[in-house]
Amino acid sequence: MKIGELSKATGASVRSLRYYEQKGLLTASRQASGYREYNQLAIEQVNTIQLYLSLGLSTEQIAGFLHCVMISKEAFCAEVLPVYEKKLAEIDEQLALLTAIRSNLIDRIASIREERMEE
Repeated sequence: MKIGELSKATGASVRSLRYYEQKGLLTASRQASGYREYNQLAIEQVNTIQLYLSLGLSTEQIAGFLHCVMISKEAFCAEVLPVYEKKLAEIDEQLALLTAIRSNLIDRIASIREERMEE
């Protein structure tokens, strides 16, 4: 299938598909005309890539285990768990920072409202 067909089948833009190929996540053969040609497995690959991107993983992280995941289940790919654990730790750090920022904003808002009431 050509890149436009793969795009329609997966909902990924042609630009995204080219990017995935550039990053080594997706491969295509070339026709004599130079057009990319993808096999049926590409649909599953793109859907899998999109899943991992939706989890907040980078293309570099995905590249580290995509081949394994495409062959066997995620649970059998040793590379996946450390990536998940690292991402979860990053999210926990971001949540802590956002919680602190939220608390500071609540205090500032209360302070401003209090000053206005005193006038």
